[in-house]
Amino acid sequence: MSAVRHILLPSFLRKALRAYELKSLVRDSGCELCRIGRSRNWRLSATREQMTKIIGLVRDSEEPTWQWIVKLLEQERGDLTQAEIMNFVVRNPEITVNELVILADCTIAEARKAIDAYEFQDI
Repeated sequence: MSAVRHILLPSFLRKALRAYELKSLVRDSGCELCRIGRSRNWRLSATREQMTKIIGLVRDSEEPTWQWIVKLLEQERGDLTQAEIMNFVVRNPEITVNELVILADCTIAEARKAIDAYEFQDI
């Protein structure tokens, strides 16, 4: 299980049109979203998987005023380690290189390395 990360969302309600829909979308992904005191700043508490889910949902919505949260979450999420990429392969052994590159947001070389390591291990 990934560690929970806390991300500051400054002026959350002012930056996004239809902010209540965005709040609902974020909370439906299993994250905790709370206001910091009486300020206009909010805090998102989420794991890497939840951040990835939020990024996908916001991109699918195609709301232009929500794209700032995608950039922020991509920066906070960071890159996957080889072990985390390998976990994708272990959970879905039939995954292709292209699917893994899209799902894990990794390079083709990293995806091939993970798939080869899984296929050539003695099970």
